[in-house]
Amino acid sequence: MRYSVFSYLIKEGFKSTFKQKKMTSASIIIMCATMFIFGLFFVIGENVNSVITQIESQQGIQIFIKDDATDADIETLGNQIRAINGVNRVTFVSKEDALNSMKTTLGDESLFEGWDEENPFPASYFVTLTDLSLNDEVQSQINKLDNVDQIESENTTINRLQSLANGIQITTVIILVLLIIISIFIISYTIKLTVHARRREISIMKYVGATNSFIRGPFIVEGIIIGVISAIITLVILGLAYNAVMGKIGDSILIQEMGFGLLSFSEMFYLVLTVYLVLGVGIGVLGSAISMRKYLKV
Repeated sequence: MRYSVFSYLIKEGFKSTFKQKKMTSASIIIMCATMFIFGLFFVIGENVNSVITQIESQQGIQIFIKDDATDADIETLGNQIRAINGVNRVTFVSKEDALNSMKTTLGDESLFEGWDEENPFPASYFVTLTDLSLNDEVQSQINKLDNVDQIESENTTINRLQSLANGIQITTVIILVLLIIISIFIISYTIKLTVHARRREISIMKYVGATNSFIRGPFIVEGIIIGVISAIITLVILGLAYNAVMGKIGDSILIQEMGFGLLSFSEMFYLVLTVYLVLGVGIGVLGSAISMRKYLKV
């Protein structure tokens, strides 16, 4: 019995969808347009977040160690830093490493003749964080440790990166909400026309005892079908457009010099697919439910 009811709802949903071909096509086109716009912002946001993550992994705190610290003191300090919440990686930079790095940077070793015996560069620890928002907290805890001479960090860069990431997330959410509202309105209007055309049939079904859920079923199926079709079509279009654009951007000299890798569409495919299907099904169900309220009132 349950199977026959379920199959009836599915069959009626498909029949209603393809019966109103013009309105269904219009709904799918408009939904594809709105979902494509959201998809653009979504993949751009994912790439920006990926680049920010790559930059974050390079941003760190340089902790200079006092000259009179012994090897045991230095090792103890390193262990204390690793134990701090929010610390990702701790790299020891010896006095010799610091001097060699400066030689490499300036490219003229003759400037440093005699410095090997009296090396003025202090040993240090380079610390990267799991989350840049913990920068101030981690620095505060490191300042309390013994044998710490000085701390250097690109606080301005870190704060800007954090603000950029937050701004992208807020913008994406706002765009998503606006597009969801537009799509719900479109689908609800489309299904409302179908419901209006079948209002006598709905009234008869209610008089003979059909439940609201049974009457609503085919229209919800119709909304889901429109949403899923729109999601699949938009996914294909977005994938083709993204690969075409990224193929040109990825070969640009600027991107290669920056050293940051952009995400391929295959890396985001399942995430975008999931988001689109959830949006399509969710918007379809909401649009159907809204359009049916007037005709299901007792």
